[in-house]
Formats: sequence, structure tokens, C-alpha cells
Amino acid sequence: MRPLTEEETQTLFKKLAEYCGSGLKELIKPLDSSPNADRYVFRLSGNRVYYSLLSIANAATAFPRDQLLSLGICMGKFTKTGKFRLHITALPIIAEHARNKIWIKPNGVMPFLYGSNVAKAHVAKLPDEMAEHSGVIVCTQDDVPLGFGITARSTAEARRLDPTGIVCFRQADCGEYLRDEDTLFASG
Repeated sequence: MRPLTEEETQTLFKKLAEYCGSGLKELIKPLDSSPNADRYVFRLSGNRVYYSLLSIANAATAFPRDQLLSLGICMGKFTKTGKFRLHITALPIIAEHARNKIWIKPNGVMPFLYGSNVAKAHVAKLPDEMAEHSGVIVCTQDDVPLGFGITARSTAEARRLDPTGIVCFRQADCGEYLRDEDTLFASG
């Protein structure tokens, strides 16, 4: 485990900013106002980025790298080309600080969890001002986060779509825990 380089940090924060916006500051601020307050940090192991308390990350340095499998929450991984790909394991963190959310009807939950994009017919509620190609959290009508994606249309355009039109391109969903269980937590 090592801290991220400046370039890696910029790539990670750019990806997280698509979903969190200004809530990104909340991810790394100290937990309280005391001088030695603990805070959350990002650490890299192999090509995977983990989100953990600084005190736990410091304690983990006592273990050899080859014996330490995980630390905190896996946010995603860097690809061979240097891009960052968010994993579904980051959903609880991103959903808490999300800028935009799309709520889907009960009849749209299963298609989304099976890996489909969000169609207009499945949308229950959209945010008022949502730009095209912005990051969104996909939730049930009970506000349970199911995954995240990228908007295909702005709010105004999405409301004019026919029922089969795509509103949101799926990036990750909770169904990945079952579909990709062999590779989701594998190293490399």
C-alpha cells in the first residue's frame, strides 16, 4: 500500500467529481476539529485504490505487501492505460455524497441489476437540472442505491424521449456481486 502520486490523485478525483461534485471535499476532510484528527485517505495496492482511515492505513504498513489483500473499501482500479474505473464496491461512499440521482420504478430494478441501461419507461423521477454525460446514482423509489451510470440525455431531453429511449448508461450495478464474483476481488 502506498499513497497515490499527484497524477493518480488527479485522475481519481476527476472521476469521483463526476458523481460527487463539491461533495468530494467531504470524502477527505478530518473527522473532527482536533489537531490530530483521523481522516480518510486513498491508498494504492497493485492497481486498486482503497479508501480507509489514515490510522488503519498506517497500521497496515506493518504487514508485507504480498500478505495484505485489502484495506478499507475498494474504490476501483487503474487500467493499463492510466484511466480510473470505479467498482460497485464504491457505491455506498459515492451515493452518500452524490450530486445527481435517478429513481427507477419497481419494474426497472431487475433489468438494471441484470446489466441493462435505464430506459425512460423505467424512470420514476429525475433531478430538475441534470446535464448530459454527468454521473448519477441509480436508486429505487425507496432511495436504495442500486448502482451508478452516466446520463445519456439532459433532464429536458430525457422527459421528451419515447418510453424505449435510454436515459442513463449503466456503469456498475449491485448485480455485479453475483455476475463477476470470480473476478471482482481478484488481484491484478
